[in-house]
Amino acid sequence: MPPMLPAPTTPSPLLAALRRVVALLLCVVLSFTLSACGGAQPSQKVLLSALALQIDLTQRSIAEALQLNPADGMPQVSRVRVESQQAILIGGSKGLHLTGRFDWRLPGDPIRVDSAFDLYLQRGERGQSWRLARPSGSSDGSTQDWIIDPLPIA
Repeated sequence: MPPMLPAPTTPSPLLAALRRVVALLLCVVLSFTLSACGGAQPSQKVLLSALALQIDLTQRSIAEALQLNPADGMPQVSRVRVESQQAILIGGSKGLHLTGRFDWRLPGDPIRVDSAFDLYLQRGERGQSWRLARPSGSSDGSTQDWIIDPLPIA
């Protein structure tokens, strides 16, 4: 004969109320945590602008090194897919290191290219804007130096 199991008991009203309060507190804490994370995420518009600026600056640097005329106009950037995001310090200020993929093409070029990106963005002083940050080596051998460029105003 199998052993007899005790009948399930219902929790006391005090225990049930305590569970509800704990669940409510966890929901409140979780919502504050998620809203704090959401504020650090740059908008799609910021990502498009930063990637276009990064391509333009790279094209200009290559043209200058080869003593060529730089292309006219900003590249067209679309379909940004962020794969990873990491909070970092950039020159003592809050920043983000983002990686992912995006589509782009040069002005007047019909071919659209799917490329990977590695992007650094620095938060503005009041946390309301973003700047493109580009690593530029180290002047003292121990800390990263950065070139900071404001994003174009659309």
